[in-house]
Amino acid sequence: MELRHLRYYVAVAEERHFGRAAARLHMAQPPLSQQIKQLEAEIGVQLLTRSTRRVELTPAGERFLDRARAILADVDDAGDEAQRVAAGEVGRVSLGLIGSATYELLPTIVPVLREQCPELELDLHGEMLTPAQEEGLRDGSLDICILRPPVRDPGLRVRVLRREALVVALPASHPLAHRERIRLEDLRDEPFITYPSRHRSVVHDSIFDACQRAGFVPRVVQEVQETSTLVVFVAAGLGVALVPEPVRALSIAGAVYRPLEGGGEFVELAVATRETESSPHVARVLACLRTLLAPPATALASADPVGPAAASADATRADGIPTPSQSEG
Repeated sequence: MELRHLRYYVAVAEERHFGRAAARLHMAQPPLSQQIKQLEAEIGVQLLTRSTRRVELTPAGERFLDRARAILADVDDAGDEAQRVAAGEVGRVSLGLIGSATYELLPTIVPVLREQCPELELDLHGEMLTPAQEEGLRDGSLDICILRPPVRDPGLRVRVLRREALVVALPASHPLAHRERIRLEDLRDEPFITYPSRHRSVVHDSIFDACQRAGFVPRVVQEVQETSTLVVFVAAGLGVALVPEPVRALSIAGAVYRPLEGGGEFVELAVATRETESSPHVARVLACLRTLLAPPATALASADPVGPAAASADATRADGIPTPSQSEG
């Protein structure tokens, strides 16, 4: 039995007339009649009773009509679903985000993704360090990651999205909290709360590099992995911190944020996938993220795709900013 036999039968059963059914199917009547006879012979049941003026369905023909319609509908649905999958409209995408992106971006990107890709299932993982995201991309538990470059794995593809300024997080009761901007050298004697050095944190290294350029080594009293915990510790008066500017979205009573005087201290935000990634639904989400997070016209020249080979410790990007030497925290 072939699908065409079912389509022929449904047309005859609905028209109750071979001539009208043949016209509907754009074929001659004799071949149609022969095909229906072959169908009845194949299943061993009479489906139709024929007269010179009209065709009637037997009880078996009535039930067969219901099943034939359902089968054809399922086939059509399968074809439509296959087209949606090929277009990236259906599937499951696992997305990992660093801490600051979790607070700032997640509330923005999820509604947009749900609106533009309503049939996609999103599996979200926030507050992830870059090394854990790299591992997730390698083992297939993550499909797309928003992280801090560089990423050294040659099997991953990275696109820098934007630069984010480092700002000072400090207790609201701190003597410097009344200032609109803070000089980095004014933090020389302050206790610092940082991201963990043992996890190859880009932000940790960027903080140390910035402080050293200001003439001192930060006195670290606490290392924490989660950005939310870091800001809570600041609010509790345990120390000050340098954090990416989007952490401002994390509003915790007792903690305030102030920009650095003169600016100039930045970390990068990037999106990463497997180099061999070919899933259309992943590509669809990736395109949506790139559009949503696209930097302004004055943004990085390095927003073009970069491979991990370009992320050497001594590399310098086209905009003159040295590439950080380790991965994100």
